[in-house]
Amino acid sequence: MTRSVPAPSLDELALRVLEFERSGRVPGWSKERAIRERLGITPTRYHQILVSALDRPEALAFDPVLVRRLRRLRDSRRVARLVRQLGRPVSQG
Repeated sequence: MTRSVPAPSLDELALRVLEFERSGRVPGWSKERAIRERLGITPTRYHQILVSALDRPEALAFDPVLVRRLRRLRDSRRVARLVRQLGRPVSQG
């Protein structure tokens, strides 16, 4: 498996957060616990860093498949949240 060299403009913590998302969770641990133990930050800070990293084009150099998948998930959740706030049914398609 070849690995892309990350762009230097992403800081070390952003790269660690993306690597954490790529590697999956530690069996038997909640995601929140794994974030605290492995990264040493709060889950809130983790999500702030993740969202910021996903918005940067340099993240695609790290893992384009992962970044595009996470962007799609984030965007679909935003749409669902907006639809709930507006009180309209979500259409699939």
